[in-house]
Amino acid sequence: MSRELVNEICAAQPGAEWSDPWGGGHDCWKIGGKSFAVTGATNGLVSVKTDSAETARFLIETGVAERAACLHASWVALPLDSAPDELAHRIRHSYRLVRGALPKKTQATLPPL
Repeated sequence: MSRELVNEICAAQPGAEWSDPWGGGHDCWKIGGKSFAVTGATNGLVSVKTDSAETARFLIETGVAERAACLHASWVALPLDSAPDELAHRIRHSYRLVRGALPKKTQATLPPL
């Protein structure tokens, strides 16, 4: 698949905001100021949060994903050419995890799910 599909999935999440905080063509998607998906400028991967370091290790060990560079152990990087349903599932799950961890006051200002 492509960056365009990843960006479409991310943009469809309520209240999602795009930025390129490091310059050079990264796509960083945030909710409430916190990242839930990051596409590298040239590596062909999208990094997403999982519910735990154990889940991330499982996804890496089974070949679904690889370790996400420069991010916490609970994050994984998926190839952009992964199955579209896998990308959509992982991005939406990451979004919900990050959104759910935001302070209640911040969550109250976001559009409904």
